[in-house]
Amino acid sequence: MGKEAYFISRFSSKCIGDDGAVLGNKVYSKDLFCEDIHFKRDWMSLSAIAQKSMLVNISDAIAMNAIPQLAMIGIVIPKDFSLSQLRELSQGFENVAKQFSVDIIGGDTTAGDKLMISVSIISEVKKPIYRKNAKMGDFVAYTGTLGASKKGLTRLLRGGKLRGKSRFVTPTLKNKFFYKASKHVNAGLDISDGLSKDLSRLCEASGKKGIRFLGKIDKQVLCSGEEYEMLFTFSPRKKAMIQKIAQQTRTKITIFGQITRKRYRCICKENHF
Repeated sequence: MGKEAYFISRFSSKCIGDDGAVLGNKVYSKDLFCEDIHFKRDWMSLSAIAQKSMLVNISDAIAMNAIPQLAMIGIVIPKDFSLSQLRELSQGFENVAKQFSVDIIGGDTTAGDKLMISVSIISEVKKPIYRKNAKMGDFVAYTGTLGASKKGLTRLLRGGKLRGKSRFVTPTLKNKFFYKASKHVNAGLDISDGLSKDLSRLCEASGKKGIRFLGKIDKQVLCSGEEYEMLFTFSPRKKAMIQKIAQQTRTKITIFGQITRKRYRCICKENHF
């Protein structure tokens, strides 16, 4: 067991284990976005950093089939930041908040050596999607294409630059497809730590299940983190409907496997401590 999994296991709440905690008709989710862990300041503009920190949190709400409504932002601001830099940061937060009709209602600030952002999202939900409900024989699929985020990160680590529309810099969330498809989905989560890792989480939560791949999948696809595409399962009877919704919302989906009894384990290197 890794340190992250061990630390989480020390808490006993049954709400822990999904992209967000469901309490009544509310979903509460939080993610950290930290300098020199998730990004370097010379990789992205301050506006792009703020926007991504919001997007990755809103992605958690979408994965739970919840509508994000409120946000609280905690931020450690480097002591040498100018007023112009603060304006750029705040505008990045506001840009995404307006895009998804989210009201930023408060949070906290403190000074430090590195830029650290913590975003909490409060959402409303009628039918939450959990990781635990994958059924035997379910098809397993993901939205969009995978691998671009890892390629972008590799380029940055080698001293290259990325455009603002790069997947690593600006994830594209598939909310229109997932909200519409949710009534036909059994289990799901967003792909934040790579397809293989998040697939292992879904299988584990669903009773230590496994997967039969329907074809060969490149390791670049399996191990590319920070994609923020949707990973989900559904009954084979719903295949035509899922494909129809994908066509209606102009969303590419890839059906790549079926749920089986044999336990699935992640084949990629851990991203966490």
